[in-house]
Amino acid sequence: MPIDGMAQLAQLGQSVWLDNISRSLLTTGRLRGLVQRGLCGLTSNPTIFDKAVESSGDYDAAIRTLKGKTAFEIYDALTIKDIQGAADYFAALHRSSNGLDGYVSLEVDPRLARNTGGTLAEATRLVTAVGRPNLMVKVPATPEGFPAIERLTAQGINVNVTLIFSLDQYERAARAYLDGIKRCVRDPRSVRSVASVFVSRLDTAVDALLSAHPELKGQAAIANAAVIYARYRELFFATGFNALARGTNPQRVLWGSTGTKDPAYPDTKYVTGLIARDTVNTIPEKTLQAFFDHGVVKEAFGSDATAAKATLAGIGAAGVDLDAITARLLEEGVAAFVSSFEHMVATVEAKAKA
Repeated sequence: MPIDGMAQLAQLGQSVWLDNISRSLLTTGRLRGLVQRGLCGLTSNPTIFDKAVESSGDYDAAIRTLKGKTAFEIYDALTIKDIQGAADYFAALHRSSNGLDGYVSLEVDPRLARNTGGTLAEATRLVTAVGRPNLMVKVPATPEGFPAIERLTAQGINVNVTLIFSLDQYERAARAYLDGIKRCVRDPRSVRSVASVFVSRLDTAVDALLSAHPELKGQAAIANAAVIYARYRELFFATGFNALARGTNPQRVLWGSTGTKDPAYPDTKYVTGLIARDTVNTIPEKTLQAFFDHGVVKEAFGSDATAAKATLAGIGAAGVDLDAITARLLEEGVAAFVSSFEHMVATVEAKAKA
């Protein structure tokens, strides 16, 4: 893979964001180096922050200076400082790309995933606390999340809609963005959003049910992504979109969970297999390094999802209920983030006491 691989992806219309954050990423120059190579943004989540705080001493001094505050207040201060630092690295790109890229995403407290009002209040608080125009707040694609997404968009807040597994979730996320942008109190051209479709987890769940059909393994996730991508093109690139949305920005599809979990598959499977125009791929650092080393830049699919729909139909005919699986993955995803969030706060509390 040549050193300008991210630039080649940009020429095909795909932005690469990093799915990782830590204090050392900021202080050692690793993030600066990736930005210089073409990295266009960064995403975080409670699991990433939990690992960063627990697995290193990078935050210990800061925790000591915040002693006397509650564990949540300490966590809040630590994460906001990291997000601000990362956002500053991307500020120039955010300006030069006219707001297309250069975003850093921060998750709303996942314990509020089923609380519309709580999500609205917390997202608004985070936007004020971080104080950076290139912040995106992450809100899960739950039934309670969609009205919050609409109202946050109407307030002119950039939203990263996360934990999307199904076409139905994607369509609801897109509609929430479109409904919000129609009544946006700011210039809607200044508002951006992404719809984060989680990929590899779907293959893990589906493959476990295909022991009698090994020829179908490893196909569900990318086929599902291709179907969602086709719908995205219909919604945001049809001739009526600009008139409907007053010339505003499409809500780009973002591919998430793109690290390979099954060692039987190539380590760049969910990078090379998801190269598509007008999208974002947020990639774990280890997977990104593998892509630098031996990735191939070639468009993976376009707007015609005929083959992808046939693949999903074949998986369904094999007895796999994809609707049930994607619903379960959403519940598991929310629960996993809540668990990570609570573990992280407990870790901060223990370090503060120590």
